[in-house]
Amino acid sequence: DLHPRVRRQRQMCIRDSMLLTIDVGNTNIVAALYENDNLRRHWRMATDKNKASDEYGMLITQFLLNEGVKPDEIDDVMIASVVPTVMHSLTNGVKRYLDCTPMVVGPGIKTGMNIRMDNPRELGADRIVNAVAAIHKYKPPLVIVDFGTATTFCAVDRNGNYVGGVIAAGIKISMDALFEKTAKLPKVEIIKPSSVIGRNTIDAIQSGAVYGQAGQADGIIRRIKKEIGEDATVVATGGLATMISKESDEIDKVDSLLTLDGLKILYDKNKER
Repeated sequence: DLHPRVRRQRQMCIRDSMLLTIDVGNTNIVAALYENDNLRRHWRMATDKNKASDEYGMLITQFLLNEGVKPDEIDDVMIASVVPTVMHSLTNGVKRYLDCTPMVVGPGIKTGMNIRMDNPRELGADRIVNAVAAIHKYKPPLVIVDFGTATTFCAVDRNGNYVGGVIAAGIKISMDALFEKTAKLPKVEIIKPSSVIGRNTIDAIQSGAVYGQAGQADGIIRRIKKEIGEDATVVATGGLATMISKESDEIDKVDSLLTLDGLKILYDKNKER
C-alpha cells in the first residue's frame, strides 16, 4: 500500500488539488481552502482550548460541505499555531475527519528565510508565516505589523533576513485590562469614534484605543526603519489592520490574506518532504 501522502500526491496529478490551511490564533482560528493556487474560501471560528477533537473535526467538515467539498477531497492540511493547548484536539480532529496528517509550522519546516535571532526556535509560527509571505509578495526591506490579540512587528532587512521584531499588547488586551482594572469604566466596542476628543466616556475610551494603537504602531515602525532602512515597505495584517491603518502615517499596505498566503507558500516549499 502507498503511504497516504504519496497516494494523495498521485491523486493531485489527475485532478485539482485541495489544500486546507489553518491559522490558530489566541482569539480566532482561520481556515482557508486553496484549490490549486487559488484561495477558494476561508472561514473563522473561535479558538477554544476546551473543544474536543470531534467538535473541531465536525466544524471543519461542515465548512467544507457547505462549500460543496467532501472531506476526502482534501489532499493536505497545513497548520500554524500560537496556542499549544489547542493542537492535540485540532490535529486529531483533522486526522479523524479528513483522513490526513497535517504539516505543522515549527522546527524542521523549510522557510527559505534566514532567521537572525538569538534563538530562532523562539520565533512564533504566526510571525514566521507572515514574514515568509511578505518576502514572497513584496520587496525587502519590510516591516510586517499583525494587529491581533497581541500586536507584533517583524523586521526583514533588504537581504531578506528576518532580523527580529517587537511584541506589544493588542488593542483588545488593552481595552480588557482597562475594563478589569478600573471601577467605573465600561467595556465598549472597538470602533473609531467621530473625533479624537471624546465628549463622553465611551468615545474617550474608543479614541484612546484606536488612536493609541495607531500612534504606538507609527512610533515603533519609525524606530524599526531607522535600523533596517527608511525605504522599508510596511505591511499590516490582522483583524483590526484596516481600521488602524487608516489612522496611521507609516503603514503602506493592508494585506488581510497575508497569513493564509504564507501557509500556502510554506506548504509548497515542504510538500515533497
